[in-house]
Amino acid sequence: MKLSLLLWMTSLLPQPVADQTCLATTVYLEARSEPTMGQFAVAEVALRRRERGQWGDTVCKVVTAPHQFATTTTPGSFDITNLKAFKRAWKVAGDSMSNWQLPTAERRLVVPHADHFATVAIAPAWSLNRTSTTIGEHKFYAVN
Repeated sequence: MKLSLLLWMTSLLPQPVADQTCLATTVYLEARSEPTMGQFAVAEVALRRRERGQWGDTVCKVVTAPHQFATTTTPGSFDITNLKAFKRAWKVAGDSMSNWQLPTAERRLVVPHADHFATVAIAPAWSLNRTSTTIGEHKFYAVN
């Protein structure tokens, strides 16, 4: 399925399903080849941003904010073809959203306070002098 079609479909879905679809798509694009903990960390960053109101009040708005996640930097013509990886991302997204509905003190956090991430090969200007946690090929940072 084309990325553009999948993201367009989220505009027709009820909110909880749309958000899980957007989050699963983000996990797939950003971390499909990463360990499960890395996938949970990517989902956690998006959910933390939504909770803080950064870049939107729904997961879909957060992950489609310009230049924030791979949903906006990957061409819409990109084919999501690895169904096994998407199924795994779907489960990570659903589990993450369920976890995020818990009271703050009861949540299982992978990257506490992290609201940004980048691949280990890149050191964005905003990452300088910030503590990071590395999981797989990503570094997770608390920037805001």
